[in-house]
Amino acid sequence: MTPDADDRAPHPTEDMTVDMAADPFRSVPPPANTHARTRRCGPFTVVEVAGEIDLATAALLAEHLDAATARPESDVVVDLRRVDFFDCSGLRVLCRAERRARDHGGRLRVVSEAPRIRRLLHGAGLLGRFALLSRIPGEDG
Repeated sequence: MTPDADDRAPHPTEDMTVDMAADPFRSVPPPANTHARTRRCGPFTVVEVAGEIDLATAALLAEHLDAATARPESDVVVDLRRVDFFDCSGLRVLCRAERRARDHGGRLRVVSEAPRIRRLLHGAGLLGRFALLSRIPGEDG
């Protein structure tokens, strides 16, 4: 089975209020969970991640990133500032989401100033693939 084989349709929720009829490509995010939630910030879809992302919790992040990257030309920002632990399971989810965003003409960026996240991306040879930001564009300090 390939990493792309488990693509799922997004789950409906009322977290983001946009008229579906006005935007048929809009993907509705799943409900917030203990490790991920999705919100809008100007033109960006922000997926806020918290806690430990590992084999047991990566699917909770994946469902939010699947929905965020399903839309054509999506501009997704993944906020890892509240993450305590992030392993290769989380990296797999990020790589898959980045590829999906790019395939749909969009992009995915990561917000984190944590040295451990930078080291993880560097060690995996992925630092050049993800644009690391110190904050979400357009948000105050």
